[in-house]
Amino acid sequence: MTIVLVHGSPETAAIWDDLVPHLRGDDVVCLSPPGFGSAIPPGFDCSMDAYRDWLADELKKLTQPIDLVGHDWGGGHVLRIAMDFPDLIRSWASDILGGFDGEYVWHELAQVWQTPEVGEQAVAQMKSAPPEARAERYESLGVTPEIARKMVAGANADLGKAILALYRSAAQPAMRDLGVGLPRAAAKPGLALIATEDFYCGGERLARRSAERAGARVAVLEGVGHWWMCQKPRQGADAINGFLASLN
Repeated sequence: MTIVLVHGSPETAAIWDDLVPHLRGDDVVCLSPPGFGSAIPPGFDCSMDAYRDWLADELKKLTQPIDLVGHDWGGGHVLRIAMDFPDLIRSWASDILGGFDGEYVWHELAQVWQTPEVGEQAVAQMKSAPPEARAERYESLGVTPEIARKMVAGANADLGKAILALYRSAAQPAMRDLGVGLPRAAAKPGLALIATEDFYCGGERLARRSAERAGARVAVLEGVGHWWMCQKPRQGADAINGFLASLN
């Protein structure tokens, strides 16, 4: 059994460092989407569809069966695989199901990135900030100091390009339209991870509604926010391990 972890934006695979030791899998693989801790290949346009296809290609290289777990945009890519390429996985888990609900409204920073010129200015400001300031920003949002420093150190020069292209490809009604396909994700067992203090993904009501449409089980992570895997890694791992154990 291979557990595959996919992170989001603007992150690197370092977010999983505290979670991995608690996962019960034969093998745990962390994949870094292009631009988010790994290089952007020539011709890769950093759109939602490009990341879906990238992930599908990466999964084909790995040992089956695969249990696919995604956080933030990684969770979005995971859902795209569950909907469009279910034969590549045994199961899936995601923490952003609410983002696929018809009522979902993008959070404030996403809307900044989706706005021409304003988004470029925000990315330029982010890139010009000293590493210490960027790490402190992650820490203020719930990331541990060590992982925050690793994420800043692992960010590549193409991060801004990837952020702008990905979020602009997902401007509404794009996510709303993708949500129509949620019932297809029921082809394989799914788990909706809902962090009670995560305010980026539409909240528990929207997440539960999307989970029902996708035929997914629900695991509520109490008292943690968007970076639950950093704040309470054992709690998150227990939810994932319990779900996977139920499939055996």
